[in-house]
This record gives sequence, structure tokens and C-alpha cells, in this order.
Amino acid sequence: MKSKVYFIRSDKADDLQSVNKRLHLLLENSGILSPVAKSGRVVVKVHFGEEGNTGYVRPEHLRLICDKISACGGMPVLSDANTLYRGRRLNSADHLKLAYEHGFTREVCGAEVVIPDDTRKEETVSVEINRQFIKEAKLARIFVESDALVAVSHFKGHTLTGFGGALKNLGMGCATREGKLAQHCDLAPVVRVEECIGCGECKRICPVSAISLRDGKSVIDASKCIGCASCVAACPTFAMFIDLHAGDKVKYKMVEYASAVLKKMGGKIAFINFALKINKECDCWGMENPRIAPDVGIFASYDPVSVDKASLDMVNKICGKDIFKDTHPDQDGMKQLEYAEEIGLGNLDYDLVEL
Repeated sequence: MKSKVYFIRSDKADDLQSVNKRLHLLLENSGILSPVAKSGRVVVKVHFGEEGNTGYVRPEHLRLICDKISACGGMPVLSDANTLYRGRRLNSADHLKLAYEHGFTREVCGAEVVIPDDTRKEETVSVEINRQFIKEAKLARIFVESDALVAVSHFKGHTLTGFGGALKNLGMGCATREGKLAQHCDLAPVVRVEECIGCGECKRICPVSAISLRDGKSVIDASKCIGCASCVAACPTFAMFIDLHAGDKVKYKMVEYASAVLKKMGGKIAFINFALKINKECDCWGMENPRIAPDVGIFASYDPVSVDKASLDMVNKICGKDIFKDTHPDQDGMKQLEYAEEIGLGNLDYDLVEL
């Protein structure tokens, strides 16, 4: 059976008033938030953008979404998990500060911002899924133990997955650093010996004593490593290195992680994709990256596969070609969608309702 995807055109991403007018019409006429935001805590999963990047969904747009959740009886909370790589979003304190700097405050958005700390066991959870690649998903607890979830995603290109939308926002975005590492590679971190100063910070923070110091340099015992990436975060000289190129497996693992969130949340999830400011790379890049397509509009659905497929189809239709394949020729973004449908996360076939 086809899933329903609501869509409203918007071709003025830099005009906040214009986009908010279109977003308001989408929320009102689709009623997309009403079933999931009736009561309790509603976590709004969003990307706050890395320092130097402005491609993220603007906080003024989140205000409309949060106000609508409140009007439906829910209590909205904005949240994102910390990153695996070095940057301003590596730990909760700096991540929260950056979110505020980008305008994601209670005053602007009408909701509290919560950044879970995955170094605290009580803020994480393991979800058994027994999929082909991932047996147990490591997630930030807030994303699977709230009363409902609204995934607000910036639809854009991505080096490893071809494009990123709702599925990436769930699968990669809700994972702890240990979960992100599990998706990106099958290896323990390695040490750039020339960068290591032998300070011992990695050894001190390792929870399984997998790191030792030999001749003034850190050494990792891969047989003990659990892939939590705490050493990567702790290293002051960037000596800890992770190979982030895992081919198509990163797409499949990402989808399996998304299945863990969907498993825990049941049907209490709505998806909103902003196909505006469609950039070549993810908002994790600490710099501006080029736009590769015209502004298209905003999509909403209860089906993460359909909302991503509709976004992909419309962007490529307007571009007259598969712009994501053209931009990232080594990646086939359809593989994430096909695998997601295969394991029952949603439908590739959809009915587009243009508002």
C-alpha cells in the first residue's frame, strides 16, 4: 500500500517569512503533528549545524513546529546526539553552546534544548534488533523513551550515503558515538604515532583498558576495544584516527539503526524534510559547502522511506538529472531506501499530496 507524503513548494530558502508561511500551511492542512503530539514529551530531532555551516534548518522554522506541538498538547524538546569527529559538537557542553549561538534557544524556538551526554550510561540505551550487520543498536535514550518523536531533517548530499534525509537523521543522528563508530567502520581507532604526545588522556578515559603507553606513545589493543570512540574525543592532538570509509555497509548499518528507533517508538513518529538550501555535503561540515540544486520545498509523512523518496524524486525532477549521483558518483543513495523497504521500514511507492 502506498504511503501518503504531503508537499508544499517553496523556492525562497533565504526568505524566513516566506518559508514560514509555507510551513504553516503544510502543518495546518496536513495535520501531520496531531496524532503524535497529543501529550507528554515530544522530542524534535534536529541538526544544530557545525560551526561555520549555515545549511541547517533555521531555528525560526523550528518555532512553528514547536508551537504546533504545544497546541496539540505536547511538550516539545529539541535534541541531537554528539558527534564522532572532532568539532564543536563533540561533547554536550560545547554542543549546547553552539546550538544557542546558532539561535536554537527557548526564546527563539519555544522549546528547551537537550543534548544527551553519552559518556553517562543512564543517558544511553541498547536496543536489540538482530539485523544483518547490527545486532544491538546504541542510542541516546531521549530518542526512544520520549512519548513521541518528530524528525526534522535537512535534505542534502552526503559523502558516504549519497544523500541524507529522514533515515539518516534517525539512524546516524540518534546514535551514541559508539553507535556512530559501529556504523562507519569495523575497526578500532588507530594512532597517528607522529601526532601522539603520550599524554595518556586516551588511556585514562578508555572504559575497557584497551590502551597502553609504550615508549611514550599510545597503543590500542583492538581485541579489547568496544568502539566507544571516547579516546577520539579525548585526544588533544587528533592523534586518534578512524577510517570512515566503509562502502555501502555504512548505508545498511544506518538503516538498521533507524529501525531500532522505529522499533522503540512504534507509530509515534512524524517526519518533516526541508529540501531547501540543498548542499553538496552534510551540515556536519564546519564550513559552507556549495548548493547543488534549486530550493524545492517541504515534505511531511509518517513514512521515512516515502518522505525521503519523494524528496529525492522532486529534487532530481527539478534538476533534470540525479544530482546526488552526479555530485557523489561513487555513492548510490537508492541503496539506503531499497534496504529500508526490504526490512520493513516503509514504502518506496507513495502518493504525493501537494498543498
